[in-house]
Amino acid sequence: MANDFLLVLPEEIITLGALALLMAAAWAGDRSAKVLTWLAVLLLGVAAAFLPGVTDAGGSAFHGLFVADSFAAFTKIVMFVGAAIALLMASSWFGRDGDYRAEYPVLILFSVLGMSIMVSATDLLTLYVGLELQSLAAYVLASFQRTDSRSAEAGLKYFVLGSLASGILLYGISLLYGFTGTTLFDGIAAALAADGVSQGELFGLVFVFAGLAFKISAVPFHMWTPDVYEGAPTPVTAFFASAPKLAAIALLARVAIEAMGTATDSWRQIVIFMALASTILGGVAAIGQRNIKRLLAYSSINNVGFALVGLAAGTPAGVASVLFYMTVYLAMTLGSFLVVQRMRDATGAPVETIASLSGLSRTRPGLALAMAIFMFSLAGIPPLFGFWPKFVVFNAAVAADLTWLAAVAIATSVISAFYYIMIVKLIYFDAPAPAYATTREPVGTGLILASALFVSPLGYLAIPILDRATRVAAGSLF
Repeated sequence: MANDFLLVLPEEIITLGALALLMAAAWAGDRSAKVLTWLAVLLLGVAAAFLPGVTDAGGSAFHGLFVADSFAAFTKIVMFVGAAIALLMASSWFGRDGDYRAEYPVLILFSVLGMSIMVSATDLLTLYVGLELQSLAAYVLASFQRTDSRSAEAGLKYFVLGSLASGILLYGISLLYGFTGTTLFDGIAAALAADGVSQGELFGLVFVFAGLAFKISAVPFHMWTPDVYEGAPTPVTAFFASAPKLAAIALLARVAIEAMGTATDSWRQIVIFMALASTILGGVAAIGQRNIKRLLAYSSINNVGFALVGLAAGTPAGVASVLFYMTVYLAMTLGSFLVVQRMRDATGAPVETIASLSGLSRTRPGLALAMAIFMFSLAGIPPLFGFWPKFVVFNAAVAADLTWLAAVAIATSVISAFYYIMIVKLIYFDAPAPAYATTREPVGTGLILASALFVSPLGYLAIPILDRATRVAAGSLF
């Protein structure tokens, strides 16, 4: 039992820290919000520092309900970094609006706790508990800006559609339990291997994948994404597009490989459909957008499709390519939202129209260069680092005899490149729109610079480290 509590030490640190910050927020009020934000970032750093030791101890905890392996450790480290950046973004964003409340960092921590449980879940019930803990905090975060009706609308839409997805997931879990007699991943895999996939088990598999598809905003369960991304405060949108998306993708990979690896032919068809539909719709639907956050929402749907191409391979190299892709995607999307956060008019009000980026190179050249780097990298244009994750994903699909899938995905990437390049064209070749207000945010500037350097050609220097880490992480699932 003592070893069990050792294996969940990072989760214990986050739990106790979040509860302590909650008490501090209740006692000190909103004036403590910025201090609590930095304490939350520190807490995530401490939890991440204990992950290598926990992974070395290894093994499962609480009778197989929770696992501490390399896959979970790698995913958690990247998630913690993404959550920390979202916290730092919020401090400057809400500070100017006077709507920054002390419960924001607490909600982020509880959401991260849910994500941490998700990626270590080896039982369907643990999976559901972690998923709901993350989701409940996310619903509140989406509607956090009380003075903005769009934020309230985003929270309501997210809650209603999220509840529907939870119901679908629970129904799938109940079917799998009814036909396999267990909720443990290894037990489900053994049952599927013993007698083949029965009709009831197939229905359960489909419903579980449908519920998880909502969490990663894969087509056809993407309908909430554009509205929630547009209505939620920009730091919250950046958070939704990064850490929770990685956690959900990792959870889907663990379920597919560990729980249903013996039924790969059954779930692969579902993943291929979601991959193709997401890359096509994410590429086409974004072309007519006029709001930068809605465009980035469709961009996230598009990028999830590319990640699913790697998962469809169902091999260690395929899972490693998914982790590699999502790590680089986090840097690209967080960098893009950091730039979007700087889009404010002379009065300090947020500006979200794509047209307002016109001629940015002449009014804010540094910001324009950063945005161009992120857009070209998201498009996968070499020599920027965003090219390499796409290459790795397509290579894994080809190695798994899914050459046709890789070819279609490459073709759809050309579609998505159109709107990324369109933004760069606006920035550098169109007549200048009214200049954005200048801001003094050294932390935000540093984060933009770090993200831009990572996705620039300098990012290729990280390939040996990232490649080794993702391969070791993926290997722990097989």
